[in-house]
Amino acid sequence: MSTTTKQFSEEESQTTASPSKSIILRISRSNPQADTTKSFMEFKVPYEKWTTVLDAILEVKKHLDHSVGVRYSCRQATCGSCGMVINGKPRLACFTKITELNSSVITVEPMNNFPIIRDLAVSFDRMFSTHKKLKPYIIRDDSEITTKTKEFLQTPEEVEKYIQFSNCIKCGLCNSACPTMATDSSFIGPQALAQAYRYIADNRDKGKDERLKIIDEPHGIWRCHFAGSCSVVCPKGVDPAMGIQLLRGYLLGFRS
Repeated sequence: MSTTTKQFSEEESQTTASPSKSIILRISRSNPQADTTKSFMEFKVPYEKWTTVLDAILEVKKHLDHSVGVRYSCRQATCGSCGMVINGKPRLACFTKITELNSSVITVEPMNNFPIIRDLAVSFDRMFSTHKKLKPYIIRDDSEITTKTKEFLQTPEEVEKYIQFSNCIKCGLCNSACPTMATDSSFIGPQALAQAYRYIADNRDKGKDERLKIIDEPHGIWRCHFAGSCSVVCPKGVDPAMGIQLLRGYLLGFRS
């Protein structure tokens, strides 16, 4: 595994601000379509107190190496595109400030448990497919919907049962942190299981039995070892581990 270091040239430094601080950004480089080797390239990057890890990566793309592969979009922790492993922990790059890491060297790698497309970008195909399999929408009996149907009102207590799980942005950090995902490529994963609970707990939904059948299988909910790492890394405060335990309550007959 090789390492290459690049710094801003004198000309580039003149066109940028002159901050008093800088960090070494170590970026994992790989392209599975070309070869199986993996290396790290190091870049000296200036930063301010507001600089995020994504800002630093884009600074590298702009000034030093245009070929760095990274996915991003909203830059405000809403789209879930820029998930990666930062100093050993799955995080959103746009939501992680350099100053929060308290380190002069920052290492960024692609998320674990996902196929690598190139460098820091991974494929979400399986996660999206599994999410779709759980029918992530309100299921109702068609006979209940008529031309006179109005909105289905809920009390604050009814909303509270599922509202935190509706905050999922499908960034994949929970799946990346899950140790079961690392050992069982067929495991449904905490992201999909948490979303299954989100709809089952919604009193407007009538698809509980359908979803419970989908997750009640060897690579489904019973493969979860309750490590809790999924909940620790969620940037939106969702608690997939709790959702999984509550789902088990339905399957064991403790909840109806």
